[in-house]
Amino acid sequence: MHRSVLLQETIDSLDIKKDDVVVDATFGGGGHSRAILERLGKKGVLVAIDTDLDALEKGKETLGSFPARTFFKEANFRAVDRVLDECGIKEADKFLFDLGMSSDQLEKSGRGFSFRRKEPLVMTLSGNVDKTTLTAERIVNEWSESQIATIIRGYGEEAFSKRIAKAIVDARKVKRIKNTEVLAQIVKSAVPLWYRRRRIHPATKTFQALRIAVNDEIDALREGLQKAQTRLAKDGRIATITFHSIEDRAVKRLFQGWKKDGTGEPLFRKPIVPSRTEIRENPRARSAKLRTFKKYDNTNTKHFI
Repeated sequence: MHRSVLLQETIDSLDIKKDDVVVDATFGGGGHSRAILERLGKKGVLVAIDTDLDALEKGKETLGSFPARTFFKEANFRAVDRVLDECGIKEADKFLFDLGMSSDQLEKSGRGFSFRRKEPLVMTLSGNVDKTTLTAERIVNEWSESQIATIIRGYGEEAFSKRIAKAIVDARKVKRIKNTEVLAQIVKSAVPLWYRRRRIHPATKTFQALRIAVNDEIDALREGLQKAQTRLAKDGRIATITFHSIEDRAVKRLFQGWKKDGTGEPLFRKPIVPSRTEIRENPRARSAKLRTFKKYDNTNTKHFI
């Protein structure tokens, strides 16, 4: 069962009003969207965006009884401006970017996001995969050793990135690496014994890095947030929930830059993190960080084109 991380804290920080136009840029399991709809009235609007069409179809079925007007759009959040144009919306009052993956994506997608089950090495968040699609399988089998080491180090912050990259290249010389089980074992064999015995699986950072690279997640995040900020109404807010330091740094730097520009300011000096109770009930929440930006009241609001 999917549990939305920092749900109450996020909704509180967005300070949703009944007539707000709200964009959930990462619909996922729909938990945050449901909480948003519970606060919107008949004149309120929710725009739910996700690359996973199945998730959106489920959302239409389960969230159709609320009075607010809803739009469900299949897209990457880096295209949030185009989505708003399609909906006839000029500005939105609130944006939410929850960068965590839903339980369905991790456990039921069959795309290789988890090393805990044997699945093809796809790792793309898009439901449309063809021969031109960049996948984790293509990276580990076709990219150079130095390129693989660079993404594992840069996106996974993995100390043993060079050893892992070499092990991957050595293994693919014998046989093409096609599934998560094989890759996880290669990574495990490449790191020291003490590293394998830690609480966190030794392949965690490598899988994270591959997923980020496949989906161009950091650039997409920056682009999506920049576009959201330009379409943000006066007194509007943007909330982000990140799950590793690379994402959090990108968000923090953007928010600080907007503050220097005089556009607005972060609501909190430090990010909000889950309580011990939430982490105990949902271990996936342990690395989550919530940051919320508030735009200054220096523009004229005009919601619809």
